[in-house]
Amino acid sequence: PAARDRNETLRATRHYGRAFWKRWTGYHARSRAEAKMRCLKAFGERIAARDPDRQTAEIHIRVALINRFNALGTAEIVRVT
Repeated sequence: PAARDRNETLRATRHYGRAFWKRWTGYHARSRAEAKMRCLKAFGERIAARDPDRQTAEIHIRVALINRFNALGTAEIVRVT
């Protein structure tokens, strides 16, 4: 069953093109979300605070740091066709 699903996915990407398939399935959004979670985990797998309000503050600080790092210098990506 899993191999059949994979084969159908490969067939669809070949037929419609990878860019269209990613938009149609929402793959790109999922990929971006996974990348952001990886960035958050770079600061540690766990949060130190126990109080829910402080946990929220800790996550906000991590996100602010990631945004600051990104603002310092983001790689310029150019699509090659």
